[in-house]
Amino acid sequence: MTHAAPVEKVMTKNWANPGQNTLEGYQRSGGYTALKTALEWAPAKVIDEVKKSNLRGRGGAGFPTGLKWSFVPKDNPKPKYLAINADESEPGTAKDRFILENDPHMLLEGIAIACWALGAHTCYIYARGEFKYPSAVLDKAIAEAYAAGIFGKKLLGKDFELNVYQVRGAGAYICGEETALLESLEGKKGWPRLKPPFPAVVGLFGCPTVVNNVETIASLPPIINQGAEWFAKLGTEKSGGTRLVTLSGCVNRPGTYEVGMHTSLRDLIYADEFGQGLPAGRMVKAVIPGGSSAPVLNAAELDTKLEFEAFKPMQSMAGSGGVIVMDDTCCMVRCLWRVARFYAEESCGQCTPCREGQPWMARLLRKIEEGLGDMDDLKTLMNVAASIAPWPPIGLGNTICALGDAGALPVQSFVTKFKDDFVKHIENKGCPHGDKPWGHFGDFV
Repeated sequence: MTHAAPVEKVMTKNWANPGQNTLEGYQRSGGYTALKTALEWAPAKVIDEVKKSNLRGRGGAGFPTGLKWSFVPKDNPKPKYLAINADESEPGTAKDRFILENDPHMLLEGIAIACWALGAHTCYIYARGEFKYPSAVLDKAIAEAYAAGIFGKKLLGKDFELNVYQVRGAGAYICGEETALLESLEGKKGWPRLKPPFPAVVGLFGCPTVVNNVETIASLPPIINQGAEWFAKLGTEKSGGTRLVTLSGCVNRPGTYEVGMHTSLRDLIYADEFGQGLPAGRMVKAVIPGGSSAPVLNAAELDTKLEFEAFKPMQSMAGSGGVIVMDDTCCMVRCLWRVARFYAEESCGQCTPCREGQPWMARLLRKIEEGLGDMDDLKTLMNVAASIAPWPPIGLGNTICALGDAGALPVQSFVTKFKDDFVKHIENKGCPHGDKPWGHFGDFV
């Protein structure tokens, strides 16, 4: 038996409580006491507390939340907005939906705290279009908050108006990028914007806007209730608290788990509290640590901790917490082809390198997988990827948003770390794993 170090629950602590997704159930477990406390503080004190907590964005970039808030100009006369990114579309990621389903008022209380701190009187929650049940639970929770006088003309009795709306997306992955999300909220095509200006200065409707992930904002009530120092100590030096990760792929017990920042990939995969290992006789071959856009790791890198800084030396990233495990029966070429098809489909087409490069890489991977490729194709594949984004990952690539990077970096990391798999396909004129895949996925890639 393998056990991970104990983790103090923060996000999932009350999920098993009866009725936790209702206002009554949430208040039974101490809900909205943090908001009462925050409303007694000056907004600047709330922001300072969030900074001290070392809370980092849980949507992918891992940017310090309090620092992000401080970018909002205090002397700008325009209205300020808070936008919640609930467009959880990253393959391998399924955590925010469980917050909406199990503890929606935790998010709503966090929204109220954030809006008080930012001076924002309107919040939009942009939810993934496929979130039918989570969105229904959230709509009910919002209605309960209005009926109880928490939202509306007075924020929990305070002379501060706050209105919260949920907006459903239409299934576009690109709208998970914060500026594309803002464009969509404005009723436009979901095309990312050039930055600068950044949303904190020119965001929704041309006004200062903060865009935060669901898990990020839902972390605020525990921080206010138990203090920034407590939250910071739960994590590591630069990453406070715990985090939710989704474990999928070749493991015995896939699921969404709350883990400590000190928890390693190995613990997540093998510990009895989490993945409980692989089927008998199987071994880990590769792990995608942060959703399909994160560069892949190999079996020698499983001791990497699940905190944001630890992945930088591995030339990867913690991302949105989607951990995908591949065992020694998996074909790396076929796995990468599947990833490449997704980004070819989801590219918005605004930038030439991404619009042309993503389908090109998918076609080359199909050619190699089907035994029709040669070494020049492999060289071309890497050249196309490098034209979209540099390898190793350094800043942003050659596209307006990170979707270009999201498609190019997996290609470069798979080929770099598992080159033998690609060479065998070329030399053997076919996939060593058999099971010819052509004809199953359409002809465009």
